[in-house]
Amino acid sequence: MSEPAQAYPARPAGPAALMGRIASLVRYRFFLYAGLLPFLLGAAWAWAIVGTFDAGVFWTGLCGIVLSVIGVEAFNEYFDSRMGTDRVFDPEDTPPMSRAVLWLGVAAFAGALAVGLYLAARTGWPILVYAGLGGLAAAFYVAPPIRFAYRGLGETVIALSYGPLMVLGSLHLHAQPRDPAVIGPALLASLVPGLLIMALAVTNAIPDFHQDRLVGKRNLVVRLGRARAVWLYNGLAALALGVVAVGVAGGWFPWPTLAALAAAPLLWRSLQHGRTGWQTPRQFLPAVRAIVRCYIVAAGLFTLGLLSQPWLAG
Repeated sequence: MSEPAQAYPARPAGPAALMGRIASLVRYRFFLYAGLLPFLLGAAWAWAIVGTFDAGVFWTGLCGIVLSVIGVEAFNEYFDSRMGTDRVFDPEDTPPMSRAVLWLGVAAFAGALAVGLYLAARTGWPILVYAGLGGLAAAFYVAPPIRFAYRGLGETVIALSYGPLMVLGSLHLHAQPRDPAVIGPALLASLVPGLLIMALAVTNAIPDFHQDRLVGKRNLVVRLGRARAVWLYNGLAALALGVVAVGVAGGWFPWPTLAALAAAPLLWRSLQHGRTGWQTPRQFLPAVRAIVRCYIVAAGLFTLGLLSQPWLAG
C-alpha cells in the first residue's frame, strides 16, 4: 500500500499572519544594507556638500525605497521558488510559493511608481530616470524574460542600482544638480556602497553555489568557482575602501570620510575566514558576517564623515 501524499502544514490565516508573512519577505537586513544606507548617503551629500535638504521629499523617497524593497523581495521569493532555486535539495519539504506573493510584489512596485511620479512633479523628470532604471533592475533581477541573475549580470545590476542610481537619485531629490563639478564627486562617492553591495552579493552566492548551478543561475560565483569568488568579493570591497582614500587625496571627499577605512579589519577577517571555509556553508558563515559588518561600518562612517564636515569646517 502506497504512502499517502505529504500534506503541507496549513498556514495560519488572519491579518496578523499576513503581516508576519510580509515581514518575513521583507528581510530587514536587505533593507538596511541595500536600501537605507545609499539613500542616506545621497541625502547627506546634498546637505553637507551642496547645502540643501528637503525633509518632505526625504521621507517620501524613503517610502518609495521601502515599497521597492518589498517588490524586490516578493519577486525574488516567487520566481526563485518557480525556478526551484530554493528547493533543489528539499523539494518535498518546501510548500509551493503562493501567487499572492507575486501580486504583493506587483502592488509594491505600483506604489513605488506612484511615489516616483509624485517626486518627479516635485523635483523634475530626472528622478524618473533613476527610479525607472532601478525599477527595471529590481523587477527583472530574477523575473522573466530578462533574469539578470541567470545571465551573469545580477551582481553588476545590484552594484549600479544600490550605488550610482540610489545615491544620485537621493541627491537629486534635494539639490537637482546639473554642474558636473557637483555630480562627478557624488558619482565617485556612490561607488563606495555600490562596490560593497556587489561584494556582498558575491559573498551571499558562495553558499548557494550548487543549487544555483543546478537551476542554471550563471552568476559570477558559478562562472568563476567559489575559491576565485572569495578573492573577487574581497577585491571589490577593498576597491571600495580605496575609492575613499583616493577621493580624500584628490580633494573630492572631505577628510572626515576617511573614518570609513575603519572597516578594513573586518574585510581582512572576512578574507581569512573565506579562504579556509568556502567549501562548507557553515564554516563560511563568519566570512559572510564579517563582510556584512564591513559594509555597514564603511558606508555608515562615510556618511557620518560627510555629516560632520560642516561643523568641522565652521
